[in-house]
Amino acid sequence: MIVRRSGNELEKMHQANALVVSVLEELTEALEPGITTEDLDRQAEKSIRKAGAEPAFKGYRGFPATLCVSINDEVVHGIPSPERVIKDGDLVSLDLGSIVDGFYGDGAVTVAVGEVSESLRKLLEVTEAALYKGIEAARVGNRISDIGHAVQSYVENQGFSVVRDFVGHGIGTALHEDPQVPNYGEPDKGPRLLPGMALAIEPMVNVGAHFVKTLSDNWTVVTMDGSYSAHFERSVAVTDNGPWVLNRPNPAGGSGA
Repeated sequence: MIVRRSGNELEKMHQANALVVSVLEELTEALEPGITTEDLDRQAEKSIRKAGAEPAFKGYRGFPATLCVSINDEVVHGIPSPERVIKDGDLVSLDLGSIVDGFYGDGAVTVAVGEVSESLRKLLEVTEAALYKGIEAARVGNRISDIGHAVQSYVENQGFSVVRDFVGHGIGTALHEDPQVPNYGEPDKGPRLLPGMALAIEPMVNVGAHFVKTLSDNWTVVTMDGSYSAHFERSVAVTDNGPWVLNRPNPAGGSGA
């Protein structure tokens, strides 16, 4: 069932998502060779709790940490570890969620540590741009598949591939709600977008083929061919005045259901 959120509910989600993006920016500043993924996780949890919020991922389906940290060929759901040390030239994806007054925020960013190749810089630029292509399609009257079609068309035209096995999702009083939001597909399919719908849009883009697999820890997802991957995510509300990226202030006249 797809739930449409009221203006007051979306405002709580705005608070949760603004916190997520603020902490992601803080972690990005902290990223440097020598820091461990556990260091980043500890900092993320401290910052979320200091703000009076709760980590959304810790304990979710048994996930042991506040932050997902995925490096290089890891696509999503990397588990932080004191043994995993960030190195110069790594691509590091940070995926974070928070809960404020029972409402969820969810966001992700991929960061280059030190010097990386031009092709990897392009991967980051294309993946982030694809996120905003998808967001632009999250408009009243469009359908869910218009978001994924916008993402896929842009990514493939740039010479990269879109992960098919993991998708975006509705978000609200649970981390994952209906509907699923694929990053690929034909346009004009699926549920119609209506005011008050809240969606986490999250392109996962690979340098090589789109195929992925899950490692033996049952969490970490990697590219099948070992190619590098990037992941960007923002939670967005559909409003009568266009998409509201929920970490940003409410656009003038923005509304819920």
